[in-house]
Amino acid sequence: MRVKTADQIRQEFLDFFREKEHAITRSAPVVPLEDPTLLFTNAGMNQFKPIFLGEEQGYSAEGKVWQRAANTQKCIRVSGKHNDLEEVGHDTYHHTLFEMLGNWSFGDYFKSEAIEWAWELLVDRWKLNPDRIYITVFGGDDEDGLPVDEESIELWKKNTSINPAHILKFGKKDNFWEMAETGPCGPSYEIHIDLRSDEDRALVDGATLVNADDPRVMEIWNLVFIQFNREASGKLITLPAQHVDTGMGFERICAVIQGKTSNYDSDVFTPIINNISKLAGISYGSADETDIAMRVIADHIRAVSFSEADGASPSNDGRGYVIRRILRRAVRYGWDKLNLKQPFMHKLVPSLADRFADVFPELKQQEKFVSNIIRAEEEAFLRTLGQGIHLFETMISGKKILSGEDAFKLHDTYGFPIDLTSLMAREKGVSVDLKGFDTLMKEQKDRARAAGKFTVDMSSREDWLVISEGDDSEFVGYDQLEAQVQFRQVRKEKKGYIITLDKTPFYAESGGQVGDSGILTNGDVHIQITDVKKVQGHFYHLADKLPESIEGTWHAIVDKERRSEIQKHHSATHIMHAALRRRLGTHVAQKGSLVEPTRLRFDFSHYEAISPQVLNTVEAEINAKIQENISGEILTDVAIDNAREMGAMMLFGEKYGEKVRVVVFDKSYSVELCGGTHVKATGEIGYFRFLSESSAASGVRRVEAVVGQSADELLRREKSTIEAFNSIVGTSKDSLTVLEQIIAEKKQLEKEVEKLRTKQAMSILDSLISHAKKLESGITLVRGEIPDVNADTLKQLGYEVLKRLPESSISVLGSRETQASKVYLVATVSENLVKSNQIKAGALVGSVAKLVGGGGGGQPTLATAGGRFPDKLPEALDAVPGML
Repeated sequence: MRVKTADQIRQEFLDFFREKEHAITRSAPVVPLEDPTLLFTNAGMNQFKPIFLGEEQGYSAEGKVWQRAANTQKCIRVSGKHNDLEEVGHDTYHHTLFEMLGNWSFGDYFKSEAIEWAWELLVDRWKLNPDRIYITVFGGDDEDGLPVDEESIELWKKNTSINPAHILKFGKKDNFWEMAETGPCGPSYEIHIDLRSDEDRALVDGATLVNADDPRVMEIWNLVFIQFNREASGKLITLPAQHVDTGMGFERICAVIQGKTSNYDSDVFTPIINNISKLAGISYGSADETDIAMRVIADHIRAVSFSEADGASPSNDGRGYVIRRILRRAVRYGWDKLNLKQPFMHKLVPSLADRFADVFPELKQQEKFVSNIIRAEEEAFLRTLGQGIHLFETMISGKKILSGEDAFKLHDTYGFPIDLTSLMAREKGVSVDLKGFDTLMKEQKDRARAAGKFTVDMSSREDWLVISEGDDSEFVGYDQLEAQVQFRQVRKEKKGYIITLDKTPFYAESGGQVGDSGILTNGDVHIQITDVKKVQGHFYHLADKLPESIEGTWHAIVDKERRSEIQKHHSATHIMHAALRRRLGTHVAQKGSLVEPTRLRFDFSHYEAISPQVLNTVEAEINAKIQENISGEILTDVAIDNAREMGAMMLFGEKYGEKVRVVVFDKSYSVELCGGTHVKATGEIGYFRFLSESSAASGVRRVEAVVGQSADELLRREKSTIEAFNSIVGTSKDSLTVLEQIIAEKKQLEKEVEKLRTKQAMSILDSLISHAKKLESGITLVRGEIPDVNADTLKQLGYEVLKRLPESSISVLGSRETQASKVYLVATVSENLVKSNQIKAGALVGSVAKLVGGGGGGQPTLATAGGRFPDKLPEALDAVPGML
C-alpha cells in the first residue's frame, strides 16, 4: 500500500471535519496579533479564546456564525509550562514549532460525537491498529468534588471498539484542562499509541508505559471537554454552553501513519534534514552527536522562519529574544557538531518556504526578507561564537560549576543565551550557577530602569485622596487645548503628585506619542502638569507640587506650542512610513515609534542598511508631500473590517476594538489606524530631515528625523557652521572644494611624516642588527622595540631583517600604543632554520604574544601578533632568548 504523504494526511484531516460541517479556518499567526498575554500561539484554541470566554457567539466566516471549526495551527512552545526546548533533537518527538490539528465545538456537539469521530478518523479512515491505542480518562478529584468521569468511559465503550482494558484513569494533573487560575475548564481525554514491536509488547503491558515518558508509547490526540467555569473562590460551576477543544500533533501522527518511530524520519522533516546533511557533508544516521545536531537545526529553522514571517524579529527582549535564543542554539550546534563555520541557516529557508507554500504561504511571500534577517543574525553571532566557546572551555577547565559571573560574561559580551550556556555545560558534565546569573541579570535590568519615566502604580487604591465624586478621564483634547475641569482624585508619589480629572485636554502617552504638558490654574494658583499617562482607560496627570486647596473648577491649558511640534512629528511619521514602503517594499512595517516635540524615532522591518542615496530619495518624497499641503482626514468609529478594506496600516501586536480611528493623508498614500494627534494639513510640518539610520535589532532598522522648529534650527546650525568654516579658512569659495584641498594637503603631510618615521625606524633597526646577539647554536637573534610604528610598518621591518640576514637568523620586534592598550609584534625565522624544523615564526610570535595578553600567527618565516598589555612588552622581548 502506498504511504500517505504529510500533505495528504493534513488534507484528509481537514476534509474529514469539513464533512462533519466544520468551518475550516486558517492558522492564526504564530505571533499572537490580538492576545498580549501570550508570547507565541501555543495551542489551536488561542484564536477562539473570545468564544470560550463568552465574548463572541461563534466563529464568523462566509457570512454566517459557525459553531464548529477545524484547522491546522502553527504553535510554538518554548517557555512556561509548555517548554519543550531542552528535549528538542535529543528525543524524536518534541518540537519548538509544531502543527496542531484541531476541531472545536462552540456549544454544539459534545463528548459523544467528539469521541466517535476521533475513533472514526484514526481507526476507520487511517487504519491505525485499535489494539495499539490507549485512552486516558479523568479519574476524578476529591478536592474539587468531582467523581470519575464514568459517562465518558461508557461512551468510549459504546461508540468505539476500544479494548476496555485500554481505558486508563488518571488524575487532575494529567486529565483536567484549565485555561487559567479562573475561567473555563474541564476533563481531557488523551489518545496514546504503542509503537513498540510485537515482541516488546508481549513482554511489557503498554498500559504501564502510558504517561511514563516512553517515546514508543506517546500521546497523539487530546480531547478537552470544557464544561465548567472555575470561580475566584476555586469553586466549579457547570457552564450553560459546553465546548469541545481538541489538539493532535501533526508531526507525530505523520510518523505513526508512515510507520516511523521518529517524527524526524517522516517527510515533514526529511527534506530539511537532507539539506542540512548536504551542507555539512555528513550523512544523517552516521553518529548520535551529529544526528542530534541535524534534528535541532531542522526543528529550529522552522520556528525561527515562521515566527519571523509572522512578525517577530530577533532582539534582546520578549519574543524577539526567544527567537534569538533558538537561532543561536542552532548555530552553535552547526559550528560545534557539524563544523559549519559560515552562515548556513538562511540557506534552508527557500526549501522550507517551498515545502509549506500551500498551507502556510506567508513564508513563501517573505522568503527573501526572512532569509536576510536570519543571515544577518548568524553573521553577528558567528563573529563572537568561536571566541565565546574558547572562553567557555577556559572557564570550566578543572571545575564542576560555571559561576554566575562567567555565565553572565558569556551572555553580556559574547551573546550566549543562558540556556545555550547551560546546554554546553551539561554536555561537559558541568553545572551552572543560575541563581548568581539571575542576580546579575536583575541588577543589569534594574540599572536600565533606574532612569525610567513616570509610571503609575495601580497595586493599591487606598492611598488615593478623593476630591470629588463622579466619572473621570473624558478626553476632549482632539478638538480643544483648554477645558474647565474638576479634580477627582490625588495621590502622592516619589516624583510628585498623580491627579485624575473629570475631563482632560491633555493627551496621554500612547502609540509612541509622548504625553502633553501644560498648567492647571484657578486664576490665582498655577499647577504645572509635566506628563500624562493612560492606564486602564484613566488619565493620570503628573504634577510637581499642589496647593493646599484644589477644590472647585480649574482651567486646564495644554502647552500649545509643544503640542503643535509633537503632532508635526507624528504626522511626519505617517508620511515617512508610507514613503519607506513605496521605496523599500511592502514588507516595511512599524516595529516601534517615539514622537517627541523635538524629534521622531521610527523602527521598522527591513533586512539591510539603507544607503544615504536611498534615504535622500525618501526624504525628497516626504518633503514633496509636505509641499503638496495634503489635508489630514480623521475618520472616527470606523468598523475594523472597513478599515482593513481601506488598506489601513495596523500596528503589529496591537489589539483593536470593533470601531477604530483612522488617520488619512490622501487615501491613495497614507492610511493608518491611530489614536494620536495630527496636523490639519501636511504643509504645517514645514520641512523634514533625516538625522540617522541604524540597526535596532536583527531585521529591524531605526531612523531618527526632525521637522518643524527642530528642522529649522538644524538648517540654521548647518548654515552657521558653513559660514564659520569659510571665515576660518578665509575664503568665499565653494566650501567643499576648500575642504578637499585641506584634506589633500593633510594626507601629503602625513605621508611625509610616515616617511620620516620609517627612516627613523630603519635607523633603530640598523642599531638592533648591529648589536644582534649570537646564540650558542650559531643563530643570530635580533630583538627590540621600535617606537611609534604601526603593525604594517613593523611587518615591513620584519621583511627587511630577512633580506639582510637570510641565513640562521631570528628576530622579534615590537611596538606599542600605550593609550590605546595595543601591542604589535613581528617574528621572523630564516628559511634554513625553518627547513631544518628548528623553529617557525608563527609558534614563536604566538608564545611571545601570550606574555602581552594576545595571540597571532602567520607564515613559517614571518608572522605577526597583537596584545593588550603595552607595559609587558619589554618583559616579553627579554623572554625571547629563554624561549629559543
